[in-house]
Amino acid sequence: MIKTNIGCNGLVIKDNKLLLGLRKNCKGEGTYGLPGGHLEQGERLVDGVKRELYEECGVRALRLRFSSIVDERLPSEMYIQVNFVVSEYEGTITCVEKDKCAGWEWFDINSLPHNIFPPHIPIITVYKQNIAYLQ
Repeated sequence: MIKTNIGCNGLVIKDNKLLLGLRKNCKGEGTYGLPGGHLEQGERLVDGVKRELYEECGVRALRLRFSSIVDERLPSEMYIQVNFVVSEYEGTITCVEKDKCAGWEWFDINSLPHNIFPPHIPIITVYKQNIAYLQ
């Protein structure tokens, strides 16, 4: 039986720049990823994104809009990534989980680093192409 995981991610965008964190001590160490993670039992998607953004970046999302679903099937498990654009937040972005992230940086959406966390590449790609669903 294939395990199904549900992830929720925030594309924090400001002045055509995307917020990415350099991952450490976790899967994808040394790559840049979006704020996000696994949905908790009984949690609504939008609440999961808000929680992850607060836990990882220390800010509260004020304005979110649905961006996409990326439906990825791997040999042993399936990931359904539900993604939201965060266009407004309150607080100052800080690296809260210093054991998992070396820091948050802003990158021009059209000039991103080459070492993006592989599961987040299609999320960013479909955002840039304005596609709502990818399988």
